[in-house]
Amino acid sequence: MSSQDARVGLSLISRRAGSSLIFLFLLVGTVVMLFPIYMGLLNSVKTQSEMLTNILSFPADFQFSNYSSAFEKIHFLRSLSNTIQIAVVGLFGIIGCASLAGYKLSRTKGKLSAFLFGLFILSMLIPFHSVMITLVKISRELHIQGSIYGLGFIYIGLGVSMAIFLYHGFVKSIPRDLDEAAVIDGCGELKLFFTVIFPLLLPVTATIAILNLLWIWNDFLLPLLILTDSDRYTLLLSTNMLFGEYSNDWSNILAALLLAMLPVIIFYLFLQKYILNGIAEGAIKG
Repeated sequence: MSSQDARVGLSLISRRAGSSLIFLFLLVGTVVMLFPIYMGLLNSVKTQSEMLTNILSFPADFQFSNYSSAFEKIHFLRSLSNTIQIAVVGLFGIIGCASLAGYKLSRTKGKLSAFLFGLFILSMLIPFHSVMITLVKISRELHIQGSIYGLGFIYIGLGVSMAIFLYHGFVKSIPRDLDEAAVIDGCGELKLFFTVIFPLLLPVTATIAILNLLWIWNDFLLPLLILTDSDRYTLLLSTNMLFGEYSNDWSNILAALLLAMLPVIIFYLFLQKYILNGIAEGAIKG
């Protein structure tokens, strides 16, 4: 065997070994990520005593009544409606404001545009806990504390910076020739954006939608601070009411958490093919 053949053989072996290590790493990561969900599913169909006795064992008798009990205790349909309303207000506001701002800032060259874009990026570095108390006081002054739609508007303010960053980068990949051609055809600026540019932003829009939906849906602290009426609680706040002062019904709590996860998982599966493309083209090209 020649030295060249030996080098080719070693290169092939090293590539296969590298691929095997990557596969093993991803497999371990998948198991680590899915194990909590598996444990939740396993213990959500046990009795309270059986779960506390052996958390890793299979249930002797599947208690699917835990789900119907959790459904009633957290007022699932009402809590789901509240969560959806907040998410819809937040998502439409974030996408509408950020897409327009990202497009305008990307297409406008100048110091003012760069300064404003820098302010949005800077605001991403401010931790929520540092503005938490101030935010609550402002919401009281504006009479939006306790309001579902007021909470949605707060999410718009907190989530628009990251969305502008992604839109700004994605718009750079769209040729300016399209803008010029549309203007020649008589399009105004808004018509140009909504009929020509915005349809091309679908990948990054789907990415922004799913990332912000996961954030809004799974957020606990902000709704706890803003919502004061139990009739307006989100799914997570309603689930939190199952925690008692002296005892916790973990079987019902796990069932309630899985019920709360289900709608957002369905939404994620529907849009997952756009996520990687949107992040890569929006952030990397930016």
